[in-house]
Amino acid sequence: MPKILDLVKIGDIKLNDFPLLLAPMEDVSDPPFRALCKEQGADVVYTEFISSEGLIRDAAKSVKKLDIYEKERPVGIQIFGANLESMLRTVEIVEKSNPDIIDINFGCPVKKVVSKGAGAGILKDIDLMVSLTDAMVKHTNLPITVKTRLGWDHDSIKIIEVAERLQDVGCKAISIHGRTRAQMYKGEADWAPIAEVKNNSRMHIPVFGNGDVNTPERAVEMRDKYGLDGAMIGRASIGNPWFFKQVKHFFETGKHLPEVTIAERVEMAKRHLQLEIDWKESEIVGVMETRRHYTNYFKGIPHFKDYRLKMVTSDSAQDVFNVFDEVLQKFA
Repeated sequence: MPKILDLVKIGDIKLNDFPLLLAPMEDVSDPPFRALCKEQGADVVYTEFISSEGLIRDAAKSVKKLDIYEKERPVGIQIFGANLESMLRTVEIVEKSNPDIIDINFGCPVKKVVSKGAGAGILKDIDLMVSLTDAMVKHTNLPITVKTRLGWDHDSIKIIEVAERLQDVGCKAISIHGRTRAQMYKGEADWAPIAEVKNNSRMHIPVFGNGDVNTPERAVEMRDKYGLDGAMIGRASIGNPWFFKQVKHFFETGKHLPEVTIAERVEMAKRHLQLEIDWKESEIVGVMETRRHYTNYFKGIPHFKDYRLKMVTSDSAQDVFNVFDEVLQKFA
């Protein structure tokens, strides 16, 4: 039988049974999108990952990512880096934004991050991963959590040892993506090693699964078959903030919610665009930041190519809003 926690807690933060977490995603999980996901049932949301070096240099893009709002709570700010001094200075900067959680990214597989020894790059140096976490735990009263992968490659998977050691130095929860760095996002996520972490008798902190939770049924499988404490949702939520609500409804009833209507899709896309413009305080930036979501907002609509092309090539918010109206008239 899977070992189930009586109560899922990150430090002193009490969460629902089998919480759903919005994964930190670069250029995706910004405040507007997090707000929409929170409305639709996300239990915990995380910021885009933030460079420690960018923060201590006061780089505008990194500092902007520290924006968090009361309606998002509990919210975690995720940071990445491989230099101890920089990471500790980053903790001090992050604390001023008053997040509920500080999450360390030890899993990003992107070359520009890995080449600096950060993200998944640190999976080559487990001792450094542990010492960084230890120092950061001692440097703040906020709960420190970690997001990582199974290992650098198939031949170097030591995730049970890694999880134990991170827990031993005070990490309050661990989210594990079921792929190695070598896999990037290819192939299928393997949840069995994550279950081994969870069912290790030494583990007592929450163990969250990540990777390929793309249907309510898969979320049920992660909960019931693999016995994990919660699911971190990434790509399935892009342009689909309803996913959290759909999963929770399925948990409660065993049935799917009715398909999201065209009118609901248009309304959500409009809200998303307007929130983005307001947060960025720039029409053009808001328009560009929302583009990546449109394919999923309107996924499955036949003969939609021309409308999508107009959405992703226009620099005018009004033009995009007009396309939304056209979609409503044509397909609703």
